[in-house]
Amino acid sequence: MNIFKQKISQWVMNWLTRDGPLPQTPLCDFNRLRFELRPCDVLLVEGRSHLSSVIQLITQSPWSHSALYLGRLFDIRDPRLRVCIEANFEGDPEEQLLLEAELGKGTVVTPLSVYKNEHLRICRPEGLSADDAQKVLGYAIRKLGNDYDLRQVLDLARFFFPWAILPRRWRSSLFQHNAGDATRTVCSTLLAEAFTQVDFPILPFIDRGEDGSLRLFKRNPKLFAPRDFDYSPYFSIIKYPFLGMNDVGLYRRLPWDKENDFLDEQPPPRTQPSPVPALQEDENHARENYIHRAIHFAGLGRKEL
Repeated sequence: MNIFKQKISQWVMNWLTRDGPLPQTPLCDFNRLRFELRPCDVLLVEGRSHLSSVIQLITQSPWSHSALYLGRLFDIRDPRLRVCIEANFEGDPEEQLLLEAELGKGTVVTPLSVYKNEHLRICRPEGLSADDAQKVLGYAIRKLGNDYDLRQVLDLARFFFPWAILPRRWRSSLFQHNAGDATRTVCSTLLAEAFTQVDFPILPFIDRGEDGSLRLFKRNPKLFAPRDFDYSPYFSIIKYPFLGMNDVGLYRRLPWDKENDFLDEQPPPRTQPSPVPALQEDENHARENYIHRAIHFAGLGRKEL
């Protein structure tokens, strides 16, 4: 009987985690995104599995999965944590790594390259100090090996259904079932717990007193879904579309001298320009204006663009 239950459970798990077809049109420029990632960024994934579809349905969001970007092995300061990662990942030390909780695998270290063909988004905790970032990473790394809590996903579904559909007494046993069990988690809960360790807000409850004072209350980490990192005002959203419309290749239009290499501290003297007709002067003037704009925009940060 136990063997039969195990086979049924395995079949259900395989069905839930089986990915659908890849999108025909890429939405994300993976090469630019991987260059931009910083340790402690939250990476959102628009999954393609049956479980992803369930999470997208109950949260009314395209984001079904969240992972914590660790960086490369040498980005982890604490040598004990590096040893822990090495025990859970046998790949190239130069590989960019994520930490995530997945059904059927538990809390694991995954190469970023696994999501090369997926629709991704970076959520960056604004103002998080370098020391606190290491604490967030350390908390998450110490959870490696924990099981995935599918029961929590089902309980979360009850929170998102209106009471008119489900009676209030059925709303959830999320805080009663396995209360205090630290050996099971889901992706967004793990990340919420990690940021809570350093009091970094995600979606806190805010109470304003009559005197204008403010108090923040932490939400239970089990109530978080991947979409909350996208929605949080304390995380910056960074997107790299596959076809960018603003600054792609702008540096290629800078007025480089293709004939000479400059070897001195002073620029070479300009040659006297020959007279040009009035129409050509207008054309040159328009070209110079375009070049100045290109130089200006090239010096701006992405947010200013």
